[in-house]
Amino acid sequence: MLGDSLSAAHNIELNESWVALLQGRLEKHNASYRVINASVSGDTSRTALTRLQKKLTQYNPELCLVELGGNDGLQGLPASELKSNLLEIISLCGHTARHVLLFEILIPMNYGPVYRDRLMAVYQQLGSMDDVSLVPFFMHDVIGQPGMMQADGIHPSAQAQPLLLDKVWNVLELLL
Repeated sequence: MLGDSLSAAHNIELNESWVALLQGRLEKHNASYRVINASVSGDTSRTALTRLQKKLTQYNPELCLVELGGNDGLQGLPASELKSNLLEIISLCGHTARHVLLFEILIPMNYGPVYRDRLMAVYQQLGSMDDVSLVPFFMHDVIGQPGMMQADGIHPSAQAQPLLLDKVWNVLELLL
């Protein structure tokens, strides 16, 4: 799992995160996968890319889950640069992994519809590639729901984590 604060258990217990819950669900389904969470709060596609090769060499993953782009969008990174970084991440993952699960990320509406649409198009384009599956915006069902978000309005609460896992599982289960 290569992601940012949405996957790094920001301000919640590690064992409550959707990534930790994923390991439990895999075990429940007798899947012999071990989940490695290489997510870092604050990561952008560029910063994650700089440390990816070391993680791939260290763990040699069969599947790569990539949840990045929120911080890129919040920093106003051009969509073309996000696409280039994510393409490089997908390419590097493809050297060891048989498949990449890419998470669609949406940014707040106040960034404007043109920019938001350009970022959304990046995920749609990359999600249509061979050996890449797209997880539709996995925060969709928790944003704006009582108790599902932390006080900052950006990060999901511990209560939201099972719902996030369900959204990911809908796509991941087909790959397993």
